[in-house]
Amino acid sequence: MNTNQKSGLTRRDFIKSTALLGGCSVLASQMGILGTPSSAEAATTEEGNLYPLAQPENIIYTTCLQCTTACLVKVKLLNGVAMKIDGNPYSSTNLLPNLSYTLSPLVSSQVDGKSCCKGQAGVQTAYDPYRLRKVLKRVGPRGSGKWKSVPFDQAVQEIVHGGQLFEEIGEERNIQGIKDIAILRDAKLMSSMAKDVESIRSKKMTVQEFKSKYQDNLKYLIDPEHPDLGPKNNQFLFQVGRIHNGRIEFTRRFVKNALGSINWIEKTSICGQTSNKAWVASTNLFKEGKWTGGTKTVRPDWANTEFVLVVGTRVFEANYGPVQEAEPITDGIINGRLKLAVVDPQLSKVASKAWKWLPSKPGTDGALGLGLIRWILENNRFDKKYLQNANLAAANADMESTWSDSSYLVKIVNGRPEKFLRANEVKLGTENQFVVFFQGNFIAVDPNSTQKEIEGELFVTTQLEGIMLKSSLQLLKEEAFSRTLQEYADITGLAIQDIIDVAKEFTSHGKKAAVEFYRGAVKHTNGWYNAQALIALNFLIGNPNWEGGLAKPAGGWDYLGSSGHNKPYNVNKLHPGKLSAFGVPITREGWQYEESTLFKGYPALRPWYPFSGNVAQETWPSISDAYPYSMKIVLLHSHNPMYSLPGGSHQLKTLLDTSKVPLLIASDIIIGETSMYADYIFPDISYLEQWGTGQMPQHYRVKTSSVRQPVIAPLTETVVVNGEKLPICLETLMLAIAAEMGLSGFGQDGFDKGIDLKRPEDWYLKLVANIAYGDKAGEVVPDADQKELLLFQKSRRNLTDSLFNEEKWKSALKPEEWRKVVCVLNRGGRFESYDHAYSSNQEKYPFTGIMRFYLEEIGTSRHAMSGQYFWGHAVYDEITDSMGQPVPVDGDYKLITYKEVFGTQSRTIADYWLETDIANQNFVLLNSQDAKQLGLKNGDKVRLSSKSNPQGIQDLGNDRSRYVEGIVKIREGIRPGVVAVSTHYGHWAYGANDMEIDGVVIHGDSRRVKGTHVNPIFRLDDHLRGTTLSEPIGGSASFYDTWVKVLKV
Repeated sequence: MNTNQKSGLTRRDFIKSTALLGGCSVLASQMGILGTPSSAEAATTEEGNLYPLAQPENIIYTTCLQCTTACLVKVKLLNGVAMKIDGNPYSSTNLLPNLSYTLSPLVSSQVDGKSCCKGQAGVQTAYDPYRLRKVLKRVGPRGSGKWKSVPFDQAVQEIVHGGQLFEEIGEERNIQGIKDIAILRDAKLMSSMAKDVESIRSKKMTVQEFKSKYQDNLKYLIDPEHPDLGPKNNQFLFQVGRIHNGRIEFTRRFVKNALGSINWIEKTSICGQTSNKAWVASTNLFKEGKWTGGTKTVRPDWANTEFVLVVGTRVFEANYGPVQEAEPITDGIINGRLKLAVVDPQLSKVASKAWKWLPSKPGTDGALGLGLIRWILENNRFDKKYLQNANLAAANADMESTWSDSSYLVKIVNGRPEKFLRANEVKLGTENQFVVFFQGNFIAVDPNSTQKEIEGELFVTTQLEGIMLKSSLQLLKEEAFSRTLQEYADITGLAIQDIIDVAKEFTSHGKKAAVEFYRGAVKHTNGWYNAQALIALNFLIGNPNWEGGLAKPAGGWDYLGSSGHNKPYNVNKLHPGKLSAFGVPITREGWQYEESTLFKGYPALRPWYPFSGNVAQETWPSISDAYPYSMKIVLLHSHNPMYSLPGGSHQLKTLLDTSKVPLLIASDIIIGETSMYADYIFPDISYLEQWGTGQMPQHYRVKTSSVRQPVIAPLTETVVVNGEKLPICLETLMLAIAAEMGLSGFGQDGFDKGIDLKRPEDWYLKLVANIAYGDKAGEVVPDADQKELLLFQKSRRNLTDSLFNEEKWKSALKPEEWRKVVCVLNRGGRFESYDHAYSSNQEKYPFTGIMRFYLEEIGTSRHAMSGQYFWGHAVYDEITDSMGQPVPVDGDYKLITYKEVFGTQSRTIADYWLETDIANQNFVLLNSQDAKQLGLKNGDKVRLSSKSNPQGIQDLGNDRSRYVEGIVKIREGIRPGVVAVSTHYGHWAYGANDMEIDGVVIHGDSRRVKGTHVNPIFRLDDHLRGTTLSEPIGGSASFYDTWVKVLKV
């Protein structure tokens, strides 16, 4: 292969195998997409005609998936080939102000919205020549790289029915198929068992009583002595990476409600999960005796704020979207409205524009937060009026939409804060009322009452009926005052005057200031407490819902139809024979260890995560340890744990061990670093061929419902399922399994009598219809007129019948819904005008309720390993392992990772416009002081190692390995003692390696190998075999707690 060529690829490299896209005739005329479109394609047509890519019939609107921000995009087509991607001007993400929704797409084609470089390079993701077209089955050991293509129907038969599937390569083991695992199929029985397991969980039923009641059905359980582990169905795991709304619910319908497995697990614990979980907990409402309904994605109102403290996030490069954030931030800086202080060990793009760059020590963000809180409290720079409001009535009187628990009294038991005092405990009221102290009196308070305004004193230490009590804010004050400002400065490595200056500035803008944080603050073992401290800063100035303060996303229209009003399809209820999956997930998420039948004191065998979900880093180690049970079948989709997990390569032994995972199936667009170890790989379609209802954007101030829809013909093989021609993809695979097994909720009458679910659009068009009909009276979109109907047809003229058949699409809906759905699809979703973003100096879509400084549910729970109680309020905690022991400094430099604006975890390595033309590799970034001490200069090669990987070697299996090495780049813009490496280079699959398919060797592209991938050396937990350090409450994997050694080679 000639890697010096612009594209580095020719069709000749692939022509011998039609299992990959590069060997398919469909790519023959599109190889130019891998380089640069020709001038002929970029020119106008005949003199006087429009630029062809601006003609409305050559445009389809959809939703990006080059990163999780999910921007709205318009794809420009030439003869059905995606040539260019720009922003969708109907969406306020991509154009401010956005175009009126009533504007015809015949006119809007002339207007482009903004898009980032990743979004524009999406055409190369779609036309990656290494993409899979056919089903592959391994013909060598797992990870050997030897495959054969097999018919789709045969592969489905084999994974459903099992047997000696690899007898031809000498493996005589008999493998259970999916039908042998998903054996509990009686919906009524499963529902009854699920309810009784909840009774066991709440100690209202004994195991013996359960066994007696179900004595004839114990065969369905994993372990009758532990019914809470659930049925054997749970030994099927669906682990998914990048997946968005619409597809999420489709796959949950299949896994949980048709197969009856509880194990649907996403990858969010390697993203910003702890940030989101901490926000949810801190904004949870108190309803019927429970804390629930919080908001997970709270962000500054960038368009109006005057000061933002940005902690551990790169709003110009990553986070939830430079496309959304860069414009208001840049405008604010240029016109003098906005001042920034940025906390980051590395000088990021946004830090370069800041008033102050604070290069703190990694993992000390909580100490910085508490230092700021100390100064604010000490100098009375908090919003006392806001904080004293104890209920909704008091908030309303002050024109506020939120209030806080600052004055709520917490019981102190054995020197530790426990639960809030309830009014019934001291004969002041009911069990759903709390107690505050004000002007010498103890007062019962219903947080949600609008009848009587109640205020409370903020700093209270007292007793009542022998109960020691402290107010929430008093607890936070005591923690903040437990160290001096100088001590906080020493912990963070910052100057004390910088802490003071930031505290002053933060409290000098009224409510038009905010703290923004994300991965850098929370991807530590102490990340939850870091988040609580940073969240508390916002509450201290009373900024929720105010222009320039904290804002929640405006959300979108209910696409599932569960809101009830005027919704044509409640898809979750439209499921005859729906199963009720139950039991402890393989990751033990959502369960308290103490409420399970496995409780045997401390430590547990592995951590439990009662306040979290989708704890991806726990999946494979738990499978390895068979705790709480073994796994029989794994279906892995769009997830690459070997590449993306900290220390992910330590799970290689489990992936290779057929006794740990007897059947490993992958649904993947390509042979990736994890799917390369699968037994079968079913090809998936790219986001330009997919359906979906997108991701609710984090920074939208107006209602937005994005739609992802097919814009190019599918590039995978066409197969027949339920008598329908379909492209092979995830949905087709699930429809085929459901058909083979006769699962409920799919196929003929899958929704209800006469309402089939045989094609993906049978599902997705109903979601679009729900969006079209709105959530309340008068919100129905207009019917598309005849011109729009003709445009709809013409713009899809190059889609294949397997993907677009207008009559079949219409048959998925009622006749009166069709034109409304076309209206939405012609615009790529539904979008409110940006003019509706604010009302009376507040957000139009506020979050209402109580802002919480103290989380009683956290403070009264224990870590399943150490047995130690968690803290319910912000504290500064050291970096610790699963037993609560401090992680020692066992290296010379702290390692951090980051993303460039042009890179995501995996898929952008195929986008040569980005990761070849912009930068063809990453570097090991060092400060000049450290480089001098090590005798290094720019361009030197170094090897990185850690305590968990002292040789700095990555094992690739089958007697292959490589060193974790990279090229040095010296930068002044990084804190001494810190090493930084970006995360999206250094692949060993995803088109980087040679593979053999049907006896033909397909050579990898050496450009995809370039650079350094450091995840294999991340610090592991000393008490958990092969598992990264983790944050125990929100469940995040630790990315920034590894000490490394740097060796010149």
